[in-house]
Amino acid sequence: MGSNDLIQLSCKKASQGDPNLSYKFCVSSLEANAKGHSLDLQELVVISLNLTVANATNINSTISKLLKDKAFDKFAKECLRGCSELYTDAIPTLQEALCAFQSKDFAKANIEVSSAMDASSTCEDGFKEKKGEVSPLRKENDVFFQLNAISLAFINTLASI
Repeated sequence: MGSNDLIQLSCKKASQGDPNLSYKFCVSSLEANAKGHSLDLQELVVISLNLTVANATNINSTISKLLKDKAFDKFAKECLRGCSELYTDAIPTLQEALCAFQSKDFAKANIEVSSAMDASSTCEDGFKEKKGEVSPLRKENDVFFQLNAISLAFINTLASI
């Protein structure tokens, strides 16, 4: 089975098991980062976890830029600082998930990814505390959530084999 076939099959199974996971997003994210050689599901987990760590790092860079923007009021900046803490904490958590996964401790990997995944919804929830406030990180939070959902689905598939 070729890399793209494995990606499409794995993403199809993952998106059928999780209504919040987009099949198209899963396929495009992994195909863009599957270095063109044949892969197995374990390598896809490593790719998805590394993508998620890189994404959290990028979100923190975006937050740093937004904090310098004078268009945001005190409340929004507090929310952004809270989001920055969440994503800063998510990075070592995801790295721990990768170590656990590579040690075949799928249960621990699942717990770590699930924990990191909460950063996106907790970040969004902070902005919702003020009526009419719109999160400037909605798209970034959604991408982070999706990347975690991919990792989680693949880890759970391997754990059930």
